[in-house]
Amino acid sequence: MTYERIEINPEIMDGKPVIRGTRIPVELVLRKLGAGMSSEATLLDHPRLTQDDIRAAQAFAADYLVDEDITE
Repeated sequence: MTYERIEINPEIMDGKPVIRGTRIPVELVLRKLGAGMSSEATLLDHPRLTQDDIRAAQAFAADYLVDEDITE
C-alpha cells in the first residue's frame, strides 16, 4: 500500500517513517496520542502537521500491525 502523507527515506531520520515534508516520525505522533495527548494538542506542538497527517500515521500503524504476528 502507498501512503501519500508518509515517507520512508534512508536519508531522513535513518529511514524511520516520517510525515512527508517534515522530520516528524510517525512513531512520535503515535506515542503522543497513546500517552493521552489529544490530536489538537499534538497539532499545537507541531504546527506543520495537519489532522490528515495524524490520521495517516494511525492508518500506517494499523496497516503495519495487520501483517505482524503479535503474541504475549
